[in-house]
Amino acid sequence: MQQMTLRRKLAIATWDAPREGNIYGRMVLDTGEVGRYIAWVRETTGEKVTMTTFVGACVAQALAETPSLNGRIWLGRYIPHDTVAISFLVALEEGGDLGKAKVENADDKGPIGIAKELRELAGKLHAGKDDDFNKAKGTIRMLPTWILKPILSFAGWLGGCGGYSIPALGVTPYPFGSAIITSVGMLGIDEGLVPPTPFAHAPVYVCIGAERRVPAEWNGEIALRPQVIITATLDHRFIDGFQGGTLARRMRDFFANPWRFSGLEGPPEGLAEAANGS
Repeated sequence: MQQMTLRRKLAIATWDAPREGNIYGRMVLDTGEVGRYIAWVRETTGEKVTMTTFVGACVAQALAETPSLNGRIWLGRYIPHDTVAISFLVALEEGGDLGKAKVENADDKGPIGIAKELRELAGKLHAGKDDDFNKAKGTIRMLPTWILKPILSFAGWLGGCGGYSIPALGVTPYPFGSAIITSVGMLGIDEGLVPPTPFAHAPVYVCIGAERRVPAEWNGEIALRPQVIITATLDHRFIDGFQGGTLARRMRDFFANPWRFSGLEGPPEGLAEAANGS
């Protein structure tokens, strides 16, 4: 009999019928300018900025501007976080396992800083050198699924809502931050919706689809344009239409002019003509 992976064991142990009042959102964004920005950053800095790290930087900025989203609910009371932290999901063991890389103070780092830190954190996960993750894996591997669910629920509540640390279980304060970001685009999937992770207690989940060239209106004409679908699963206790509008507006602003992340008003000289002609 094939041994059950830790990822599947965790999914089975934590599954439950949906009870949360979640909101789901979907945006289709043109990636032409972002693609030029990413190529320019890679060429000038050598840092491998990706669509995932770029979207992470956008989400971090939106959270910084929306304090009612960047927080936690503890004992029936909303408490804002002092800083912005976001987590990226990292596939391990050829999809057999899943880890998370949490980036602190993400709103201050931009796509370049996030890409650098994410590369280092993902490297530790792949090398098996993330101590907290290893402790958590040991606990999951040892316990049967029927007892995992209440333990993970309680540990997640203490760490994700209360900010407590449980070193023996690999639980850290606010382990997922205020947003979890994942990409199905790298798997060739155009669009996906993230189910909330019961023990994460994150109010925002963002999923990035695959970039495709599709017919779209551009400068008054129909042209083939690169686009990406970004979806969000949002905890209704934190968010309503106004906060959702803030997230959407910041995403559109940075996709239209990503150069602001590098302190520029637009593409550097020499790239402007290509930007206008695409």
